[in-house]
Amino acid sequence: MTELMIPAILALAGIHALVHQTDVFPVLLRGVQTGLKTALHILPTMIILLTAVRMLRASGFIDLAGQMLEPLLQRTGIPADCTALVLLKPLSGSGGLALGQEIMRSCGVDSYAGRVAAVMLGASETSLYTIGIYCGHLELKKTRYAIPAAILADFAAFISAAAWVRWLG
Repeated sequence: MTELMIPAILALAGIHALVHQTDVFPVLLRGVQTGLKTALHILPTMIILLTAVRMLRASGFIDLAGQMLEPLLQRTGIPADCTALVLLKPLSGSGGLALGQEIMRSCGVDSYAGRVAAVMLGASETSLYTIGIYCGHLELKKTRYAIPAAILADFAAFISAAAWVRWLG
């Protein structure tokens, strides 16, 4: 059924264009041009964010900050091996996946830390990265409550990930 979804949507779009006598190519071309303009507009923001995340990771800041937060996070059930993941995942999806892979390689996929890392990766979002991209594209200077709400939501996802893994055994 899933394999038929995209061809069905394309067929429906084609039928809609025929019924309404729409010339599809110019509409498609305008969409591609708009998409390229958007991509070019957010590219500098993406480069800056990716560079900053890479610098934080390479400098050891993420690991150091994770060690400092370790006592607090362990009270919530988050294992010591996953503390750096709490800091990195909201900033970088690929960085979070790489760190999750390291956790699973060193601790084992069926270990408590490995299972918590897996649930953390699935339960959280790269929220700070996403906010940075959107605000950069829209040229917003004030994010109001977006950043505190995103941090709170990610932290809740991390704590609930540890709670679920403990509950499921």
